[in-house]
Parts: sequence; C-alpha cells; structure tokens
Amino acid sequence: MLKIGFVGLPNVGKSTLFNALSEKQVPAENYPFCTVDPNLAIVEYGDERLDFIYELQRSEKKVKPSIEFVDIAGLVKGASKGEGLGNKFLDNISKVDAIAHVVRCFEDSNITHSQGSVDPATDAEIIDLELIEKDLETIKNRYEKKFKLARAGDKDAKVEIELLENLKNFLEVGNPSRNFKKERSEKEQEIIDSLFLLTEKPVLYVANIDENKDNNKKYVESLKEYVKKIDGQIFEINSKIEMDLSSMEYGERAMFIEELGIDGDCLDKFIKKSKDLLNLITFITGTKNETKSWNVINGTTAYEAAGKIHTDIQKGFIKAEVINTELLKKLGSIKTAKNKGLISIEGKDYVIREGDYVYFHFH
Repeated sequence: MLKIGFVGLPNVGKSTLFNALSEKQVPAENYPFCTVDPNLAIVEYGDERLDFIYELQRSEKKVKPSIEFVDIAGLVKGASKGEGLGNKFLDNISKVDAIAHVVRCFEDSNITHSQGSVDPATDAEIIDLELIEKDLETIKNRYEKKFKLARAGDKDAKVEIELLENLKNFLEVGNPSRNFKKERSEKEQEIIDSLFLLTEKPVLYVANIDENKDNNKKYVESLKEYVKKIDGQIFEINSKIEMDLSSMEYGERAMFIEELGIDGDCLDKFIKKSKDLLNLITFITGTKNETKSWNVINGTTAYEAAGKIHTDIQKGFIKAEVINTELLKKLGSIKTAKNKGLISIEGKDYVIREGDYVYFHFH
C-alpha cells in the first residue's frame, strides 16, 4: 500500500491537512510537537473505472484503492542532531514511500511561526537541509565500513567508495540524493537503494494557503522558485477550508464547494499528484466474486502484475485478456468487446497501461 508521510516545521498545517484528507480528527493545536507519535490513517479513494467494472461484472465485493497517510511531528532546525526529538521523527520519515512536505504560505497572528515570520522558501530549505544532514551521516557511516575493505583491495568496495565520495560532495552543497546522476547504472542504483537515504524519496511540496489571494500569490511564488531549483513539484491547498468541508454532510459540502468555486475533489487531486510523483499506474481486475484496483510502477509487465495479485497466478501464468476501461465503457459490455475482437490476448511481457482491465488465465 502506498504510504505518504506529512512533514514540515511545527504549525504549518500538517495535522490540519491530514484531517482534511483522511477525515480522521487528530489534534491540530497551536504549539510545537502537538504530534509526537505519528498519526496513521488508511484512506479509501474513489475510482469511476473501478465502479464501472464492478457494475459490469455484478461482483459480490468491491475493493477500493487505498493509501496510508502518516502525520509526522514538526521537525525543527537541528533535527538531524536530535533537536526536538529529531531522531525519532526522522526515523518515521524513513518508513514512508513519499513525502508531502507541507509549507506555510499564509499569515495568521493567532498561529505562532517557529522561525518568527513566514518565509516559505527558507522554511522548506530548513527541512530539506535537515534531511540532507541525516543522509550525510548515513553516507559517512557506510564510507567508514567500506574504506577498510577498499584499502585491502576489495574491488566492489573501491567502486562503492568512489560513488559515496561523489554522492557526499553532491549532498554537501544542498542537493537531494534523488537528483544525483539521473542516469544511474544498475550497480549505482543498487548501492544507493541500500543506503535508504531520506532525500532519495520523492517529495511533493504542499503550499498551505488561506483566503488572502495577495499573500497567497507572494508566498506561493517564493516556494515555486525554491522548488524549481531542485526540480520538485508543488501542490496548493487551503487545508483549513478542506478540513471544514470534510466535516460537512454531502449536501452542505456540495453547496459550499460551488459557493467557493473549488474545482474537483481535493483528495482525488492529491492522490493523482502522488501517483504521478511515484510513477504509479492503476489496473483493474474483476470477476463475479470481486472487483479490485491495483497500483503498480509504470512499466510493470503482465507477469509482474500477476504476482502482485497472487504468487500462484504468476507461477501458473498462461495469458492475460486486456482491454482499457475507457474503451470498454464505450462498448458497454465485455461480450461486445469480444465480438468486435477488441480484447487483446497478451503474454508475460505485455506492459500494463493506466486503466487496463485485465483478466489473468493461469493453471
């Protein structure tokens, strides 16, 4: 299951955003370290393609796609050295697949700012540099272990030492590991993966705004300039409004959404952005018993996708019947698709595409 960790300085709106997206009420108070142990929420989200296959197959059960949100306590300057329970919080970050880095882009005299004033670019950089410091510590520890082996003539250790030196130099000037050598060899990737670096994780910078459009523009532009320098992605949200909406009944919520001119569902947009960030796509399986959606890395083959469902299906793989759900919607039924010859028969090497409906044959 996809796991996303919410991080940021204290009082930037992490817990408020967590509440808004998960509809699970956790403390969102005006003081640092309100969240000490991470709050967890497994959230189901909608997919019209899943609903369509479910109705088409008249399945007994529908398993919606889900995502796990982790609300991690506010980090502070010096977290990599243990400040503000930093070691514990950094360990929590190491356990997520991606980071939603929440940055305050609003002014409110009633909400204290840990740095004294709102400065989105500086605030974002403080957290990023703390993660880099922790990664440099990890690299140093690995370097010390491999250095003795390299001196003794171990060829693999020599290769790793050279990579570690280059990676260390890259991080020391403020760059995240994920931007190091976009074209990596298989061996280089293997070494970097074994380090479990925090800055290797994909990051979505979440600009937490309010109703003041003038301030929003100023602060968001500041954050965008910073994020552009490190080749990052940004997502804007008014977490306070979204949290208020999440507590309303459906009818009242729909009225306010129209009144406020909010375009689309916040959770759906956040999920899509997160999937893109992690290079994930979704395929769907459906029988009379169950219809379910599956998230896999873009480029996953039919054989690999079969293993995602069950190892027995992968081991006994014979073929896969495939049609994209958008085409199937137009045709109206699987029978029509078969009669028109529009369901393709694919082997193990077929690369799954976004929105594919797949039926696996196995023995």
